[in-house]
Amino acid sequence: MKAIRRFTVRPVLPEPLRPLSDLAHNLRWSWHAETRDLFQSVDPEAWAAAGCDPVRLLGRVRPARLAELAGDRRFRRRLNAAADDLDDYLTGDRWYQAQNEGLTAAVAYFSPEFGITAALPQYSGGLGILAGDHLKAASDLGVPLIGVGLLYRHGYFRQTLSRDGWQQEHYPVLDPNELPLTQLKEADGTCARISLALPGGRALRARIWLAQVGRVPLLLLDSDVEENDLGERSVTDRLYGGGSEHRLLQEMLLGIGGVRAVRAYCRLTGHPEPEVFHTNEGHAGFLGLERIAELCARGLEFDAALEAVRGGTVFTTHTPVPAGIDRFERDLVARHFGPDAELPGIETPRILALGMETYPGGEPNLFNMAVMGLRLAQRANGVSLLHGRVSREMFAGLWPGFDAEEVPITSVTNGVHAPTWVAPEVLRLGARQIGTQRAEDALSVGGSERWDAAADIPDQDVWELRRTLREQLVLEVRERLRASWRQRGAGNAELGWIDGVLDPDVLTIGFARRVPSYKRLTLMLRDRDRLRALLLHPERPVQIVVAGKAHPADDGGKRLVQELVRFADDPEVRHRIVFLPDYGMAMAQKLYPGCDVWLNNPLRPLEACGTSGMKAALNGCLNLSVRDGWWDEWFRPDFGWAIPTADGPGTDPERRDDIEAAALYDLLEQRITPRFYERGRGGLPDRWIQMVRQTLTLLGPKVLAGRMVREYVDRLYTPAARSHRALTPDAARELAGWKARVREAWHGVSVDHVETTETTATAELGTTLGLRVRVALGGLTPDDVEVQAVSGRVDAQDRITDATVVPLKPAGTPDLEGRHLYEGPLALDRTGPYGYTVRILPTHRLLASGAELGLVALPSDELVEQTGVLLR
Repeated sequence: MKAIRRFTVRPVLPEPLRPLSDLAHNLRWSWHAETRDLFQSVDPEAWAAAGCDPVRLLGRVRPARLAELAGDRRFRRRLNAAADDLDDYLTGDRWYQAQNEGLTAAVAYFSPEFGITAALPQYSGGLGILAGDHLKAASDLGVPLIGVGLLYRHGYFRQTLSRDGWQQEHYPVLDPNELPLTQLKEADGTCARISLALPGGRALRARIWLAQVGRVPLLLLDSDVEENDLGERSVTDRLYGGGSEHRLLQEMLLGIGGVRAVRAYCRLTGHPEPEVFHTNEGHAGFLGLERIAELCARGLEFDAALEAVRGGTVFTTHTPVPAGIDRFERDLVARHFGPDAELPGIETPRILALGMETYPGGEPNLFNMAVMGLRLAQRANGVSLLHGRVSREMFAGLWPGFDAEEVPITSVTNGVHAPTWVAPEVLRLGARQIGTQRAEDALSVGGSERWDAAADIPDQDVWELRRTLREQLVLEVRERLRASWRQRGAGNAELGWIDGVLDPDVLTIGFARRVPSYKRLTLMLRDRDRLRALLLHPERPVQIVVAGKAHPADDGGKRLVQELVRFADDPEVRHRIVFLPDYGMAMAQKLYPGCDVWLNNPLRPLEACGTSGMKAALNGCLNLSVRDGWWDEWFRPDFGWAIPTADGPGTDPERRDDIEAAALYDLLEQRITPRFYERGRGGLPDRWIQMVRQTLTLLGPKVLAGRMVREYVDRLYTPAARSHRALTPDAARELAGWKARVREAWHGVSVDHVETTETTATAELGTTLGLRVRVALGGLTPDDVEVQAVSGRVDAQDRITDATVVPLKPAGTPDLEGRHLYEGPLALDRTGPYGYTVRILPTHRLLASGAELGLVALPSDELVEQTGVLLR
């Protein structure tokens, strides 16, 4: 019989065990081994049945067992020690508290998904895992972050396979009362609520759930409340589900509602108000509009409020392709703002102007969330050096007249939270070398360039560790594969072969990620005969573990999954290649450590960063990857292998896949498998072990989320906090007025004459030329602009590369025509073809970049013909 109503019955813990509830509801347990061990000892069978989730565990433990533990002095000592350790972690000074004065009091970090733990399934892939790792690293460092997201009642989908290998989606309902969450309450005990106005007098209401991620509060908005109509209740039903209006409402709730939730949280808890707002991808971009509306309600004009908001906003883009950005029809956005809907105090055209693609190559009727994010943020970044370059090119239309390299989008390369992803066995080996506390600090705080202690680990210990992790993976794979085949309809009598799947002494390759076409799940199948030969080689076999989910609406991705599954089902090779459905955090934490090689073969440069290989590397796994994302930046032969790419502009896609697949097979046949199976005098693969050691020593410190968050603090959060403080209402008005004046007058700004002391086409290295430039400033003054000389080597089209920029100084008073003279030296410090130009940029003390306004004056073509001299 089916129950007509469901309740969550919470356990009543004996007084001595009350700290268990605090430990269960702080998600630090998800990366703190001692706390997990404590919960496991409560009831090992119930712990496994609860999916290693302390909240679910405490709901399953028998009262008699709780009474027994309450009387167990040894357990109480362990419990009190764990509680004291958590208290020290939450209240003690950490890295951030030891930094210089002037740091921000709080940062609000918005993301549409967060991957904290499998017990809180609110993520789909890399963006969410990155956001979760960002929060955890901020907690370890003591950075005062407040996370903001949505609580999806179904989370992302669970994946199974049909008998013929087709992906099946399932959406189990999540009960927030069974998750490690608490409701934010008002002082009178009622649930805190936020509300958004919808067209037609309707409202979208949401309650606020709190997940405590170490020191970091994570606020999750949930629209499934009785006060909402059915349509509004479903706004937070699924992650990345629904049509355009559904997605728009999710993003309005995340951005606008998220700011309101932060205000409520700070009001109720006394937490400092954020000075910096960090938008993790464009989904949360509406947060800037809500903050503008707050300032306008206090009497600030829109333009001044815009400048004040921009100063304290950081925007991170994660996609290298326009198709990965949410874009909405203009009319749909317009309907949800204005007098009859949300933010009635702001004119709808002003809102629309922030997101419209009003630049060459854009679609002027579409509202682009990333474009709005960039226009509302004074500081922006990509997530690897290569992705930063790709982003500057992709969004260059917002800064016309500037070369792509000068577009004000920097990069902070992603990192991963090592305490979450490093196997306990790896941590224990490190602790044996340098002690437990130093090993934990090295993984969480980081800061060193090298982990030299890894160089002292004996070869035998390294190899035994790698085999132990591989053996654990083999057992995990067999268990998951058996469960998958049962879901596909197979009986136990058909599954005896699974006991022989994989071998703990065979080279193991891992491939696990989302399944969009550009990640090329099936590139390994390009030449099936060569792949079979690799899998079944009599002396040097290879085995491959594959996992990944295709988006529910992506039939092309599902076909790729089915193609891979059907190959792996072949009795000839099924003991050497497996596909594991329902890829998630719990699987990943076993998969990364157990693989010897991590494979990544996207279409370059479509992988913004790709952090799975980082997690594998922290466990001594070597990377085999196309040079895309982070691997393009940090690849060295010491750490693994780079798959050559055939990414020329004229390469046919089919031929490109053939070439790159052949390169992959060549690397496996000729370099990777021989090195793994080659044995030295001591019977160990000495050269392989050396690569593992180099990976840990040199690559390990680079890939840490602690390094990433420190970079955000130093390069983005702290400058943004300074801008926020500097942009007082009066300063914001001044900056807004200055920008308006500059834009209006810019048509009168020009470079009128350029001359140098050198008129020949050759010059000697070390020569310094005198440069004199006459400029017209229209209605502006020299205080409003900077005149620059830009010089460097030139290519065959006379484009300046690797440019050096030198400001020129005003000399004397304006001439009779009102033109200003600027002078300065031009040092010829490089040999070969060399060129220069001059330009005029707006300048103001409150700008973060000279390109911020997208205005630049360059010499006219006629002037270039008269003046331009190339020095060869």
